[in-house]
Amino acid sequence: MKLTVLKEYLNESIQHVSKAITSRTTIPILSGIKIDADTSGITMTASDTDISIQSYIPMEQDELQVIELKQSGSVVLPSKFFVEIVRKLPAALVEIEVKEHFQTTIRSGSTEIQLVGLDPEEYPVMPGIEENTRIQIPSDLLKTMIKQTAFAVSTNEATPILTGVLWTIADGKLKFTGCDRFRLASRETKIDVDPDFTLNNISISGKTLNELSKILPDQNTLIDIVFAENQVLFKMNQLLFYTRILEGTYPDTSKLIPQSFQTELVANHHELANSIDRAYLLSREEKTNIVKMVMREDQTIEISSSSSEVGKVTEELNVERMDGELIRISFNSKFMLDALKVMDSERVFIGFTGPMQPIIIRPEGDSSLLQLILPYRTV
Repeated sequence: MKLTVLKEYLNESIQHVSKAITSRTTIPILSGIKIDADTSGITMTASDTDISIQSYIPMEQDELQVIELKQSGSVVLPSKFFVEIVRKLPAALVEIEVKEHFQTTIRSGSTEIQLVGLDPEEYPVMPGIEENTRIQIPSDLLKTMIKQTAFAVSTNEATPILTGVLWTIADGKLKFTGCDRFRLASRETKIDVDPDFTLNNISISGKTLNELSKILPDQNTLIDIVFAENQVLFKMNQLLFYTRILEGTYPDTSKLIPQSFQTELVANHHELANSIDRAYLLSREEKTNIVKMVMREDQTIEISSSSSEVGKVTEELNVERMDGELIRISFNSKFMLDALKVMDSERVFIGFTGPMQPIIIRPEGDSSLLQLILPYRTV
């Protein structure tokens, strides 16, 4: 293999696929990036068996010659060095030449680097997916939905299914749900599918979705999502992102969500988040994150926390509306802040069904996004 490629395109492609590389792999060749070069362009592949990413560099783009191919071929190069080397090369052009036994030379400007390559025939074949079940969704919407739900998944590998975000499609709506038994986040959106099309029990790792989010285009680009028996493929412009579906049955979380409330309040989003954030500073010192909220008859709430070593913070906050019983409640301030951070509304609605029942947080007037946290029992 021998070719010359513009560094900008090569580096971008490497940065994308390297997100699938893990240092924990037990298969040595998976610590490398596979490079295939032919007359159509360069295809780069990386995988850790859970995630596989392919990035394609065309011969030409927008009438600019990106690649000059002198000899087709393939090689696997160690990602640990290849990623850093390409990023730090001095010139705009990069020459890659692979000789016998996959000895690889990389030249750029006055720099020449030798790398020991591996046999690409030993690299696992990418999963084959029948593209029978697919949907399309704008890239920026997909990124937002991941941001609003993936943070709530469990980090406990003892319950692998809860480390994922549940995908369901019914009545022309796509819904994401993340839950770790102490909190829940869900986001729903209409998509352009047949109203009879349904999808159930598709759970994708929250970590994987966060990695996907990093390479999704920011602009309003349509992403093709293909569902197979145990794999999901995300198809972007010149990029393929494969991930496996988590095994197991996701628990029915719908019963956790109350349909009516004993107490309702509407508050300014920014003021409430800042108030809880200040209380969080002290609760964090106690390693509990517990913040207390007390509702007053004068349409105010008191937010407080304390630390035996640091002190106490108490703050009074005016709310825009409060209906129902006045209650005292304690909750995990970090969970509350995480829920508020993914909302961009001016006002938030909070619903309570009692001091030991789930708390519901959502943007006022918007039922497509819902956050749930469980309160703490305190003396």
